[in-house]
Amino acid sequence: MSNTSWNRRRFLGTTLGSAVGSTLAGSAVAPALFGAAAAQAQAKGVTVGLIYVGPRGDYGWNQAHAVAAQALKSVPGVKVVEEENVPETVAVRKTIEGMIQSDGASLVFGTSFGYFDPFMVEMAKKYPKVEFRHPTSLWSPDKHPMNLGGYFCYLDQAHYVNGIAAGLSTRTNKIGYVAAKPIAIVLRNINSFAMGVRKVNPNAVVQLVFTGEWSMPVREGEATNALIAAGNDVIACHVDSPKVVIETAEKAGAKTLGHNASQAQLAPKGFITGAENKWETVYKSFAADVGAGKKLPNQFFGGYDKDMVLSTPFGAGASEQARNAATAAIAELKAGKPIWTGPVKSNSGKVVLDKGYGNYDPVLEKMDYLVEGVAGTLG
Repeated sequence: MSNTSWNRRRFLGTTLGSAVGSTLAGSAVAPALFGAAAAQAQAKGVTVGLIYVGPRGDYGWNQAHAVAAQALKSVPGVKVVEEENVPETVAVRKTIEGMIQSDGASLVFGTSFGYFDPFMVEMAKKYPKVEFRHPTSLWSPDKHPMNLGGYFCYLDQAHYVNGIAAGLSTRTNKIGYVAAKPIAIVLRNINSFAMGVRKVNPNAVVQLVFTGEWSMPVREGEATNALIAAGNDVIACHVDSPKVVIETAEKAGAKTLGHNASQAQLAPKGFITGAENKWETVYKSFAADVGAGKKLPNQFFGGYDKDMVLSTPFGAGASEQARNAATAAIAELKAGKPIWTGPVKSNSGKVVLDKGYGNYDPVLEKMDYLVEGVAGTLG
């Protein structure tokens, strides 16, 4: 992701710290598919530190990383140390110091936006033999240490699959979407979702509401209820913890689609599927490389084709047609088929993409528009 895509991003997590227990049962793009190979790798004598800005069981951003940390613990020779609810303050520096000095961490993942600068930058300079990685592309070779870097899962691909499943699961042809802020990374997920919806159901409309904050449970609940009252029978979202959105929609009898981690258990009747970050691929690969004494890539990004995103198993809300079409779309994305075939118009009728682009083309990181089929504004 470009730095401009992330300049206002702040990852927060809220609620239900106990939930995680039940859920855990160089190159600009990741250079290879690591899933199976990394799972078997033995990263001997490696201690990995993970720092969360909120509770690990938030049913969202933090939980997605915690699920990956749990998977990493299964790798022989790896020790994982974790600390949750660490604010984006000097507390980050103290936590990192403790992980290195007391636990012997040789690889540290700081998973919140505000951890990077100045805290991770400072610690990387202070501990040049420790590897530090952050889930954005804020790292620059011109100004940052070489033992620091970024990684990111392109979740827009999974939101595209969500859209296909949503378009084939709605009865009213009205699909609601609750989002945090109108910045590029969020718009890319919304637009990818709408592209999926419109591919299989050109008559459907995605009705969008921005809450204005990454974590605003009351506002998220109000937005969900308002969308359902307006006739939307399927609800999707991009907020840090979708728990309130999913539970509110389930209570009202609407179907839902997830974001970041699995929310399936929150909606036993209406859950369709969800877009999940598969940080496990990154963490296992990096731990194995550190254990083998290999240099880590400074930038490591990917989607389905790199085993870095996944779709939550289908729930009761998914129609058979939706399951089949979504499964086929996942296979196409794994094979590298592009989402953005072009030309693409904005919801104001302007051509915003005059041709097709690959799924990792930098032009997609600069979205400042909503595509055709989305009812909403950026203001």
